Amino acid sequence: MIFDPLYLLVIGIGIGLSFYASTITKSRFRKYSQYTTRSRLTGAEVAREILNDNNIKDVRIERVSGELTDHYDPRTKTLRLSQVVHDSNSMASFGVAAHEVGHAIQHAQAYSMLSFRSAWVPMANLGGGLSMIIIMLAFFLGGAQTATGTSLSWLGVLLFGCTTLFTFVTLPVEFDASKRALASLKQGNYVTEKELNGAEKVLNAAAMTYVAAFITSLTTLLYWAFRLGLLGGRRD
Repeated sequence: MIFDPLYLLVIGIGIGLSFYASTITKSRFRKYSQYTTRSRLTGAEVAREILNDNNIKDVRIERVSGELTDHYDPRTKTLRLSQVVHDSNSMASFGVAAHEVGHAIQHAQAYSMLSFRSAWVPMANLGGGLSMIIIMLAFFLGGAQTATGTSLSWLGVLLFGCTTLFTFVTLPVEFDASKRALASLKQGNYVTEKELNGAEKVLNAAAMTYVAAFITSLTTLLYWAFRLGLLGGRRD
């Protein structure tokens, strides 16, 4: 199986897309980190301003280590910004900070897709942890050519599908957060048009990582459905 040309193609596509998206994201972030914004606010300060603009008073902002480790935790209502975003007054830091605030706004407004994604996390984790074990067992038991193999094949593919669904639902959540971020920066007059354009380019690059994750998960799911004989018959 490891020498299956189709498998190697699927893995290659996934690795290639992920590498490209990650490289573009880091490149644009570093590029626009060199441009200081007119307001001179830091990422943490503009995040707090946007939260106040939306009358959100119960979200904490914390500095965390690492690069591009920024995220919003809806469980504790905590906005965690990497040091380079938290302390910087660059176009890039404004874009990233505002994006994470976008998730906080989604949470405050009970945005349905964010709620669904948060509720689906346990299923995605379960699928990610068990699916490949069951899929490999089904493969060695003959896949769709045997009764037991068929049952295990469907179970494994459905479990893997839980992670694929999670990557799919993530897309509208992330796109919406970026849309809210850019609108908040503009409406609050925190940036000039040029600065807004720089922030948008950083967010567009970051969005590619989520698209790459979904495509990778979907092609892998289809590969295993095909390889196990659930699509088009079993291939030895």
